[in-house]
Amino acid sequence: MNVTRSKLPGLILIEPKVVGDARGFFMETWNLRKYQEAGIDAQFVQDNISVSRRGALRGLHFQNPNPQGKLVSVLQGEVLDVVVDLRIRSTTFGQFEAVNLSSENRRQFYIPPGFAHGFAVLSETAMFHYKCTDFYSPKDEMTLRWNDPAVGIQWPIAEPVISDKDLKGLLLKDIPRDKLFDLP
Repeated sequence: MNVTRSKLPGLILIEPKVVGDARGFFMETWNLRKYQEAGIDAQFVQDNISVSRRGALRGLHFQNPNPQGKLVSVLQGEVLDVVVDLRIRSTTFGQFEAVNLSSENRRQFYIPPGFAHGFAVLSETAMFHYKCTDFYSPKDEMTLRWNDPAVGIQWPIAEPVISDKDLKGLLLKDIPRDKLFDLP
């Protein structure tokens, strides 16, 4: 597998080894030993799948306390996956990283605790897979506003379809300090 580290410390883009022939292909999507060697020393406790249509924008979600690290990938379709660094002691606090994930490129993106996460669907539909290091905790979940000008994400969708909850997301400057992450 090919491993690429992001400009934002802790983020890891993985391109698994794919073995294919006339019948199709095979790839490992998780191997504790190999992923630890790649720098992902996480214990995953929950897997989730979401299906969304073209133009859907989900996020930018995070939860604190009980922050989640995530290993994400797309099983069908294509998305622009985006994370924002919410670690107040990080030199990249408030900065974002965006990567294209698709069923064609088969990439995985590891997002450690301390980041807000979201994605926009670029294909007709997309089936998105999340491997999480902590359980979903609705009472601890918060949303960073998808179009916060201080973050400056350039989403590739002119009129995204957004949930009411995500439309009420907070600007970075309005997130209570105790809900941000005191992680390096």
